[in-house]
Amino acid sequence: MRSATRYTYLGPEGTFTEAALRTLPEAATRELVPMVSVPAALDAVRSGEAAAALVPIENSVEGGVTATLDELSTGEPLMIYREVLLEIAFALLVRPGTRLTDIKTVTGHPVAQPQVRKWLAANLPDAVWESSASNADGARLVREGRYDAAFAGEFAAATYGLEPLVTGIHDAENAETRFVLVGRPARPAARTGADRTSLVMWQRDDHPGALLEYLQEFAVRGVNLMRIESRPTGEGMGRYCFSVDCEGHITDRRVAEALMGLKRTCAEVRFLGSYPRASAGTSAAGASAAGAGRGERSDERPGTTDGDFVAAADWLARCQDGRA
Repeated sequence: MRSATRYTYLGPEGTFTEAALRTLPEAATRELVPMVSVPAALDAVRSGEAAAALVPIENSVEGGVTATLDELSTGEPLMIYREVLLEIAFALLVRPGTRLTDIKTVTGHPVAQPQVRKWLAANLPDAVWESSASNADGARLVREGRYDAAFAGEFAAATYGLEPLVTGIHDAENAETRFVLVGRPARPAARTGADRTSLVMWQRDDHPGALLEYLQEFAVRGVNLMRIESRPTGEGMGRYCFSVDCEGHITDRRVAEALMGLKRTCAEVRFLGSYPRASAGTSAAGASAAGAGRGERSDERPGTTDGDFVAAADWLARCQDGRA
């Protein structure tokens, strides 16, 4: 059954992903459906069961969320239309009456562990960590008695009948997670001047300087890279693709020409979308009332504006016509 009003997200209820999704104005008029995993959330979009899915893609402490990067790199193509930045702080959720000295086992999403490792070592050095499918799923497992405590958002406590024993836990100040709203391919979101373009590129062959050649397509046109990560293709040891975010929009001349250069030199390029950059500062605690703001405008170096590219093309045409 196809649905134009259903949004899926990494569940269950009470995840940071749900909190991020509820910052989007359109979430108030959509049916929000939790899914057991990132692949499940995205497959619902591919099958038409959902119009879009919100999934985590990058964390300021741990880096890229590999499940999302890999899902967007393979299978039926999808496109990113929005992003949300959410400040992340954890609460230690326990069953009522549990004391810190009672905790022998803890759980949380694997991405959460690096963000609370120091706190855990200082306060619960003997506790055994086991990963869960999501932070909220860890809270569910605590409610069921499988673990003594879970690292999750404080807002998840009421959903699972737990108590926040300790709040505001984070090893790194101002830790953030970036989430993306993903749909089926269509026309990219309109250019705002503060945009991000995402893509995946595959090497044509392995030779010295291959990655440098691809990066030069961005550098010579003044396109700033915001993230680049290598991911295995599954085709054998040493076979990798590169997941890239850059500043700008596909309708910017400098970005468009960089993508054309990559299309000529790479074995394959998958365009994942151009979309507005979100501004930092939305906290999980205030997520339900906050909106995803627009990020700062991209800096255009001299010689890289659309006007500069048009002027250069006009000059070349005059040279070719003998009018220079």
